[in-house]
Amino acid sequence: MNGDPFDGHPGGRDRARRRGQGELEAQVLAALHRAPGPATAAWVQDHLGDDLAYTTVMTILSRLHAKKAVTRERVGRSYAWTPAADEAGLAALRMRRVLDSESDRDAVLASFVSALSAQDERLLRALLERATGEGPGAAESSGD
Repeated sequence: MNGDPFDGHPGGRDRARRRGQGELEAQVLAALHRAPGPATAAWVQDHLGDDLAYTTVMTILSRLHAKKAVTRERVGRSYAWTPAADEAGLAALRMRRVLDSESDRDAVLASFVSALSAQDERLLRALLERATGEGPGAAESSGD
């Protein structure tokens, strides 16, 4: 054995632990949010501060593009990537993905709502009223 941390054996990775796809996606999105503008995969790879392969970064960016979490535009022979939404929009996307992955949406939503603080519950109620155009909160701002 040559001491290579990637020696082909399970658990042979000394430098990096295995992360879930969601964690990598979050790291790539965070890097894109720090970018001064549209960023290439190489820029993202350099700014992750990790030993991720370029192909791994490209795979994650492609998955994010398929999920409509990032946009891309052709620049020469490669792409420049941009987050499709701000941090709040991306958090909402993650919440929807979690909800979509559960078999009992009613139970998940009921559990989520029952765990909200009183302030968050009022805010959610006002946002729902405004979205449906019903109730006293429909014309009010929720910033009280």
